[in-house]
Amino acid sequence: MFDIKEITEFCSSYEICDAHTHIFPKKISEKAVSSIGDFYSLPMSCKNGIPDELINCGSRIGVKHYLVCSTATVPHQVESINDFIMNECKIHSEFVGFGTLHPDYDNIEKEVDRIINGGLKGVKIHPDFQEFYIDDDKAEKIYKAVEGRLPILIHMGDPRYDYSRPKRLESVMKAFPKLDVFAAHLGGYERWNEAVDCLFGKNIYFDTSSSLEFLSPDYAKDIIRGFGSDNIFFGTDFPMWDHFGEIQRFMRLNLTDDENKKILGGNFIKYFDL
Repeated sequence: MFDIKEITEFCSSYEICDAHTHIFPKKISEKAVSSIGDFYSLPMSCKNGIPDELINCGSRIGVKHYLVCSTATVPHQVESINDFIMNECKIHSEFVGFGTLHPDYDNIEKEVDRIINGGLKGVKIHPDFQEFYIDDDKAEKIYKAVEGRLPILIHMGDPRYDYSRPKRLESVMKAFPKLDVFAAHLGGYERWNEAVDCLFGKNIYFDTSSSLEFLSPDYAKDIIRGFGSDNIFFGTDFPMWDHFGEIQRFMRLNLTDDENKKILGGNFIKYFDL
């Protein structure tokens, strides 16, 4: 791969922001991380996802800002998770917080108001964990509540499930053309071919999280250039992957300096007006 000097020099050349991380309260952190690893049958790079560990991990490559989020797997978790993310963003100025919503939560519009008033900058949903199809009628309540008000980060892909396949996002974008969508995992974890077929040319943002480990550098580069470097955000999916390993996978892409500037941090800083 790369030696320490090469990695250090590369990282020092760019403002780096991580557009996809998960954090948890200390009392449940290790259990939450273990559950995610079990769900995906993957070893987790970090054993716990507390905010301090995220910052320590990111500091190895000089991360300036982090998009932090968590997912309500059941409706009654929505408010407590949003309270936790709001509080951590008050403590850590480097955090950009995304709240959570659940399609079965009773007061979605009211909670969106609270998310905005609490200083959070978007919403994250994970259809596989929450068990709903992203183009189903029940999901429309979320899209209607956030369209024109907040961006929405959607876990995408996974061939074991049909909830968030890229073709479904294509349908969502036709119904909600003004929806600001961040399609995680380059548009579809392990469904990248479908993402290329369905999502090229759409008004969608993408992050690189949980993708570079599985794609050849050449194919990842083709996907990134097909979607356009202005629309791509560097992300680790912490605590799934650690920053030091993920930046090396990114370096293997051998993108241009301009592409690196945009993807590693420029797009993030511009979008969130930091």
